[in-house]
Parts: sequence; C-alpha cells; structure tokens
Amino acid sequence: MQLSLEPVLSLLHVAHYGTLATHSTQLPGYPYATVVPYVLDEHHQPVLCISALAEHTKNILADPRVSLSVIQPGCEDVQDSARLTLVADAQRIEADKALRARYLRYLPKTEELLSLDFMFVRLRPKRIRYIGGVGRMGWVEEADWGALPVLPTELEQQFLKETGVQLNARVKLLGADCFGIDYEVRGERQRQCFPDAPLTAERFATVAPRFAAELC
Repeated sequence: MQLSLEPVLSLLHVAHYGTLATHSTQLPGYPYATVVPYVLDEHHQPVLCISALAEHTKNILADPRVSLSVIQPGCEDVQDSARLTLVADAQRIEADKALRARYLRYLPKTEELLSLDFMFVRLRPKRIRYIGGVGRMGWVEEADWGALPVLPTELEQQFLKETGVQLNARVKLLGADCFGIDYEVRGERQRQCFPDAPLTAERFATVAPRFAAELC
C-alpha cells in the first residue's frame, strides 16, 4: 500500500516517547523492550538521551539494530489508532549546539541529566511500518524518508525567536519543519500541520508565522 508520509511524520512529532526494542546482551537472542522519550532532529530522525548504565544502552553499544514503536497519544482503542514501528540503526553522536537546544526545548528536564553519564543516540530509519487503523497500513522505505525536505536550522531558530514572543503565554513553540509546527498548550503536545506541505524555505518564511498566530 502506497502511504502518504504526512500522517507518519505527524505521529512521530506529536508523540514524545515510544517503546525501544534492542538485542539483549544478558539473554542473547531475546529482544529487550523499554519505554524511552525522544526528540526528532531536523531530518525527522529520533534522538534519544540515554544513560550509560541503562540496559538498553549496553545493548545498543553491542548491537545497534533497534526498533522504536510509537502509538497515538491518548488513544482509547489501540486497534483503531495510528501507530508505527520504526526499524533503525542506532548511532551514538555528539550533539551540536543546535541539536542540544532543540532537544531541551522539547524535553527541558533532560538538562539536569546531561551532567551525568547520559549520551545522545540517533536512530537512522531503515524502514517504517505505519498502521493508521484497521485496513490502513503500509511501509515507508529508507530512501523515501531520507528524501524528506529539510528546513534549515537557522530559519527555524529565526521563526521561533520572532514568533514566540507574539503568542499567548499559554502557548510554547517547540520546533518547526517543512510540514508543520510543534507546540505545547499548558504542557500538552500539539502539532499544526501545513495544508500545502511540504513548504519550501521561502514559503515557510511567509506561511509559518501566519499559522503560528492562529495557535491557541
């Protein structure tokens, strides 16, 4: 089944945690699953901040092949809700200033962990299995995900700086990309998708502020 990428992107953006499955080093051959928070980078790749002491971290360092399962936040009927499994290669990274700032906008409580033994790991998607509900499912291939348009970091930062001060105090901008805007209202994660996505960098500069002004 040919999938539209927008609902897949939207699900990954509105969720802020998922179930990470790694290859167990304690029980070889068995999967080890645990729930972890994540933040997407500018390429829509999940980034984790995990402790060196954690079992899943040890597993990743021994075998980087992992999967991350995500479900629509607040769903009541799992069988009829959007969900996905992202199969990926995990790679330990040194987060640059921009990525670190982005991560902390989404998950500010992580800052106190960065002085400990926590490290950043990026998941590079190989395939994504998306299920939008009963009978609505399909695969997203690595090449298709890698071809997604990227919003320059400088343009996103300019948008956040100039637009954030104009919004209602209850609204907190988290991030933006060519497909939409991530924000919080009273601590609840939301996403405003652009109807004509993806936007070029030029259109983003004119369209995104207008949509941000409508956030409530």
